[in-house]
Amino acid sequence: MAELWFVGVGLGSERDLSGRAQELLGRSPAIFAEEYTSLLAPGSIDRLAGRLGRPIQRLGREALESERPVLEALAHHPRVALLVVGDPFAATTHTALRIAAERAGHRWHYIPNASILTAAASFLGLMHYRFGRTVSIPFPAPGFAPTSFLDGIRENRQRGLHTLVLLDLRPSEGAFLTAGEAIRILQERDGPPPVLPPGAELAVVARIGTDEADAAIGRPEVLARIDFGPPLHALVVPAAPLHEVEAAAVARFRKT
Repeated sequence: MAELWFVGVGLGSERDLSGRAQELLGRSPAIFAEEYTSLLAPGSIDRLAGRLGRPIQRLGREALESERPVLEALAHHPRVALLVVGDPFAATTHTALRIAAERAGHRWHYIPNASILTAAASFLGLMHYRFGRTVSIPFPAPGFAPTSFLDGIRENRQRGLHTLVLLDLRPSEGAFLTAGEAIRILQERDGPPPVLPPGAELAVVARIGTDEADAAIGRPEVLARIDFGPPLHALVVPAAPLHEVEAAAVARFRKT
């Protein structure tokens, strides 16, 4: 029986690893990292491998979802670590791998870290308990224009809840959906009835968890014209009305 450690790296770089995580990695003969669900600052994995003095094998989506590389490593090593950007179990794929490891007779352990699921709210100053279901906007493609994310936003707004909107990324291709592109997609596919009535505001968060974190709140047509810089970006559709504390917190980010 081997141990599989799911290690959250956080949102910025390898510097965000906890002391406990670094101690664990120093004792792990096999280390994997996945960066398809999110992405760290460039060079983070290489710098960490250099510090540890051992290789870190990157896993793409197909390899991780197959579960084969990790399960094979567990069959040959007493301890295996999987590095995940953000918090490990924010993605269903990692929970499925946890179940597969259990079925193979192995133990699993969990080292949490910061996640965009909570960090976006914290940075903006919005109340965590006022968030409803998280939705995602995928890259547009010919013949592919889903509107399911609008249903989630509409349901949340009807319940007086904020919505975190995650934006698609393909790190292996260097492709990241930007806030401006996502806002235009939202506007093009919105309604009827519209989830963003006239006067409604959006919020953008960029590079949360890094020293270059930024945010803005304002009307969609205003935010769509702003260049928010390098990835990663996300949107937040605030509930209306904002609590007075929330309104005061986001005021510093307002664009007109």
